[in-house]
Amino acid sequence: MSKNPIQSVFHKLERDLVKVSARRNAETVHRFRSAARRLETLLDELLPKQERAQHKLLKALGRIRKRAGKLRDLDVQLAALRSLKIPQEPRRKSQLMNSLIELRAEHEKKLRKTLNKQDVSDIRKRLKRAAKDVKSAPVGNPLAVARKMLGQPPHPDARGTLTEDLLHHYRIIGKRARYIAELAPPSAEATEFITQLKRMQDAAGDWHDWFTLTHTAAKRLGDVHESSLVAVLHNVTGAKFRNAVTALSGLRVKLTALKPAHEPASESAALTRRGTQGQVRRTAQPTATAA
Repeated sequence: MSKNPIQSVFHKLERDLVKVSARRNAETVHRFRSAARRLETLLDELLPKQERAQHKLLKALGRIRKRAGKLRDLDVQLAALRSLKIPQEPRRKSQLMNSLIELRAEHEKKLRKTLNKQDVSDIRKRLKRAAKDVKSAPVGNPLAVARKMLGQPPHPDARGTLTEDLLHHYRIIGKRARYIAELAPPSAEATEFITQLKRMQDAAGDWHDWFTLTHTAAKRLGDVHESSLVAVLHNVTGAKFRNAVTALSGLRVKLTALKPAHEPASESAALTRRGTQGQVRRTAQPTATAA
């Protein structure tokens, strides 16, 4: 692997593309999707002046990544459902499991068609050319860029409440910020920043996995009044939401403490105040007890 972290992003994506084209299990799909996201974030945030060739590369990768994303969503739903050990509605749970497995098989066929040999070969050539093109390109300060990304207000009218949409925003932007921060030279500051981002991302990702499963189950089995399984899933998702909100609030407290003296607290401090004041609101879910 190249010692240059930016070049490593290109090399890793090429390897993961080859692996997922050969075998589309949960691990290879997840690795490819993450690698593609890393490259997209790199080109968007650190190397924003894209050449036409890079634009074509991202467009080709985007088609595959979206297909892989549907598989990834189903993989995490299946994993969450398998981990749910409850006595309620075992037959419905089995039906839901089988339905997700069948749906995954359908999406895997679509991904396989997208990963034809010619397209994969073309993308690998584009990756090699793009990696060569960016070698001499000026690059911003990864850690400063990552901090700026995280500090951007997510919504113009987000005042004092943490909704599911807001948490989802921070899940995505936190992941992108971590991708950029991981390109920074090794330092205690970078390590702590990345650690805090990862902690929040894990909690928010866990919530989102269960939220997605709950939404799928409700569509197929009915709402909480029609299915005790759906009611249990709502409760679990509610607990995961609260855990994620706590992790997000903790992140902002830590990042405010880590922020260099010359950087304004701005939105970072504002969200810290919102989180510590306990102003949390969820949307489109019933009140849930801890699971």
